[in-house]
Amino acid sequence: MADTPDVGFARSRRASLIGAVFLMATSAVGPGFITQTATFTATMGAAFAFGILASILIDLVVQLNIWRVVTVTGMRAPEVANAALPGSGYLLAVLIIIGGLTFNVGNIAGAGLGLNALLGLDTTWGGLISAVIAAGIFSSRRAGVAIDRIIIVLGVLMMAMTVFVAIASNPPVGEALRQTVMPDTINFATITTIVGGTVGGYITYAGAHRLLDRGLGGVDNVETVSKAALRGILVTGLMRYILFLAILGVVASGVIIDVSSQSANPAAQAFQAAAGELGLRAFGLILWAAGITSIIGAAYTSMSFLSAFRPGISEGIRNRATLVFIAISLIAFVSIGTPPAALLVFVGGFNGLILPVGLTLFIYVAWQRSDLMHGHRYPRWLLVSGAVVCALTWYMGFNAIGPIFAFLTPSA
Repeated sequence: MADTPDVGFARSRRASLIGAVFLMATSAVGPGFITQTATFTATMGAAFAFGILASILIDLVVQLNIWRVVTVTGMRAPEVANAALPGSGYLLAVLIIIGGLTFNVGNIAGAGLGLNALLGLDTTWGGLISAVIAAGIFSSRRAGVAIDRIIIVLGVLMMAMTVFVAIASNPPVGEALRQTVMPDTINFATITTIVGGTVGGYITYAGAHRLLDRGLGGVDNVETVSKAALRGILVTGLMRYILFLAILGVVASGVIIDVSSQSANPAAQAFQAAAGELGLRAFGLILWAAGITSIIGAAYTSMSFLSAFRPGISEGIRNRATLVFIAISLIAFVSIGTPPAALLVFVGGFNGLILPVGLTLFIYVAWQRSDLMHGHRYPRWLLVSGAVVCALTWYMGFNAIGPIFAFLTPSA
């Protein structure tokens, strides 16, 4: 029996919501996510648990506010910003494109680390080969569909493998839980970096823009969209905490993890220590696949912000701009010379510094521009929590500028 129009619409909407959540989650759970968590767990131990909790709460408030404003207004992020404060959309677009470029340099570095763990290939050559492959996949729609399916399988494998390592490494769970709420130390640079790597730069807008593309804008869809955002953040938050426990167990056992040398690959070292050579190779494949998809996703989404400068830009021009963007990212990766692991940590921090600008614009719209919200009654708790988190991201960013840029010149 054929579906009724209502049933067909419900299925289509559910598929679009799952797609948006998946886009947000895969953007957040990339090479940067993995390397940042491994690096900070290795350097801070159980005290990093508080940073994870803080990042989850901040991510939740940021995502709920931005997804709601984009959905209710029915406009993309630059359009919302320009409508609220003329000209601010151009600033936001420039910042997102710059932040996306740094993200993509890190993604290429992450793919290089993946091939290093998988095949023992030099990270620079691994990054170069990966960027060329990513460009080829993007140019081939059939290959793009295939890689989307492959990454789902590899994502499930990553979760299963991380749970296995978390159990095998026998982490001090009690100490981790204590320091989640009563940390021995609080490091603003780590929190800013983790937040930036999860919802900084283009990531926070990627899922919301996908929903608009699927016709899910408007007040009628706002509650459903909010639930989707909530699920996405909770899934990535749970994944981050399990990864933290897996690496904490390795660190607590006395294994010394290299986080700063040119060949450092912190997460790979942890997985090798817990699961042996097979664990190292499997992790390399997963990290490489995450890097490849992140290269494509960061480039394509960043270039979607070109519409702020050229409304109605054709898909062909945007696709060519995406390939140029990948090429520029590759040149920057080869030229910088910063160790790949340190580079992956830096790009999260840099996008964490950009985050408050866009968040401020969206909180302003939520508070003061009811004309753009079509009479929608914005939840008071979300307004207040959004304003508090906005102020907090500015404060943390100001205090973290020095430490974040220091990641570009790590000690030998």
